[in-house]
Amino acid sequence: MSDSTPADNRPTNRLSGETSPYLLQHAYNPVDWYPWGEEAIQKARDEDRPIFLSIGYSACHWCHVMEHESFENAAIAAVMNERFVNIKVDREERPDLDQIYMNAVQLMTGRGGWPMSVFLTPDLKPFYGGTYFPPEARMGMPGFPDILVRVSEVWQERREELLESAEKLTAAISDMVPPAAADAAPGEETLRSAMQALLRSSDGTHGGFGAAPKFPHPMDIRLLLRCWQRFQNEEALDVVKLALDKMAAGGIYDQLGGGFHRYSTDHRWLVPHFEKMLYDNALLTSSYVEAYQATGDADYARIVRETLDYTLNEMTQPQGGFYSTQDADSEGVEGKFFVWSEQEIVELLGEENARLFNSYYDVTPHGNWEGHTILNRPRSHDEAAAALGIDPQELREKLTACRETLFAVRAKRIAPQRDDKVLVAWNGLMIAAMAQAGRVLGDERYTTAAVDAAEFVLGEMRNESGRLLHSYKDGRARFNAYLDDYACFVDGLVELYQATFEEKYLEAAAELATTMIDQFHEPEQGGFYYTSHDHEELITRQKDLQDSATPSGNSMAATGLLKLARLTGRRDLEEIALGTLRMLSGVVEKHPSAAGQALLAVDFLIGPTHEIVLVDGSDAEEGNAVLHELESRFLPNKVVVRTSASTSPSALLGPLVEGKTALENNATVFLCQQGTCTAPVGGDDFKAALDALVTKV
Repeated sequence: MSDSTPADNRPTNRLSGETSPYLLQHAYNPVDWYPWGEEAIQKARDEDRPIFLSIGYSACHWCHVMEHESFENAAIAAVMNERFVNIKVDREERPDLDQIYMNAVQLMTGRGGWPMSVFLTPDLKPFYGGTYFPPEARMGMPGFPDILVRVSEVWQERREELLESAEKLTAAISDMVPPAAADAAPGEETLRSAMQALLRSSDGTHGGFGAAPKFPHPMDIRLLLRCWQRFQNEEALDVVKLALDKMAAGGIYDQLGGGFHRYSTDHRWLVPHFEKMLYDNALLTSSYVEAYQATGDADYARIVRETLDYTLNEMTQPQGGFYSTQDADSEGVEGKFFVWSEQEIVELLGEENARLFNSYYDVTPHGNWEGHTILNRPRSHDEAAAALGIDPQELREKLTACRETLFAVRAKRIAPQRDDKVLVAWNGLMIAAMAQAGRVLGDERYTTAAVDAAEFVLGEMRNESGRLLHSYKDGRARFNAYLDDYACFVDGLVELYQATFEEKYLEAAAELATTMIDQFHEPEQGGFYYTSHDHEELITRQKDLQDSATPSGNSMAATGLLKLARLTGRRDLEEIALGTLRMLSGVVEKHPSAAGQALLAVDFLIGPTHEIVLVDGSDAEEGNAVLHELESRFLPNKVVVRTSASTSPSALLGPLVEGKTALENNATVFLCQQGTCTAPVGGDDFKAALDALVTKV
């Protein structure tokens, strides 16, 4: 089901023809909203009115608050309609606009967030803005109606001053440049320095980085795993384990349904912002998969399964694509769907089971949040079993039954709304996570889900010339794709190839990488623009350099191109990736906490990075056993190819697989670096060779 407001007889505005669930939420507002487009912009020019631009997204709690307080208020809407041309934008559909005008708000106010509220001239230049504004002045914030009147008066009475300010602000946005590139490409010392910075910022008590609000930092966690292995630094592994353990035990993790909420409002991961985002769950899945490989801790594998099962059950459309988000609110109340009372649990589970469950999940008479309880696990399983005087396995079985009962009851509640549009970039992240989990855990369900999503994007989210389209909803694929769409999907396809060894996915990755380079690459300074060469002309064209909640487009482009280069032997792809990392080197050196994905690419680049070629013998199961051995080890800097003596080498993989045959018709492995291979190995010799690779990093 879509988020959109059910059809009724109320009048609608121009958003009623849109597909975005966020825009459709506002279709019944008395505000005369326009979607972003020429009609609205031309109206502002013809009528000499400023534009009020409001940017948000469907899972944004404060977006809902401002809508209810101001945009549903007839008196406030009348002022907006009389004095402005009002444009509503879904930031998930138009991240290009969100980037530009968020930069403007941050330059004006020193902070940013959503909803974003920006006033523009008719030629789209910003001159005043902020985030959430209340309907009347409070807590040091001006009231939104007062702002509307004041901005309108300045537009009428001090136009020249306002236009001059808009010109200066637009120039400042256009002149925003990254820190100067370092003299040399990032190397091992860059990784060491980043590791030390992350260790300094880590919370040694509650896990994670920094203070409240606390975000998961999955790219930084994956980087520390690599640094632990590269530098044999046990503190790095300790920081990773503490962060993953505390998040998985906290309220940020849905203890009943699986999956992670957006972030924690407190320092100990108890109280989340309750929305669930596809990208968070994709990126955290990869973090837990790699931690499982590195430590063998079965609890990490459990979190992977629960998170991906949540994704399959609640975030996957019938055609295979992955939905975007789930809201924080239900029935207009944040978190209502997820919280419990002690009395409710006793009634559902009975006294004895409730005693065990409530002790384990921190359920108390007064609750731990606004009189309710957010389920969390303050003690480890063994500690809880000892405190309760029960065998750990028996406790596990009882708790499983209790969770199933409560989950079934929760499923009957009014659920948070879901934004059911499909975005290429976020699907690319989840395809990579599903493919990675499928091969590490040996679970074909996840590999199949990755295949289905990739086939959906390839089949339904491209135009007639094969170019990607950013968003899909209600049978319509729309908007030129952005850099991160190409970069994340290319990386997802490369990971999918290594889970299925179907070359069509590698071929699609190579084709889309070529389009990405043709349409986004900037060879003079290196790296990629966020929008394509033929994109709608905006007030500036920017490069996406720093990680936010998702990896930056340039970092993901470098990552995907490096993997493709090692698989295909195409040095041109590696040179473009290297140029991108050089362009990013200033950001990497000065702001490593905002460059985790770039640092993952650096780690892959400097290696040692291995191309591993498996040639099947007569028994395919023997090859499967080889892959199991390979995926049971934490060896992130590798690419894997599987072929057989009966398979003719493709043009794409020819340089890597040509001339390689199975020894005595047994599964045989070739360990290579940049095309130079050691003697082929098989059986126990392969296990020893893998162990040697792990220790040589």
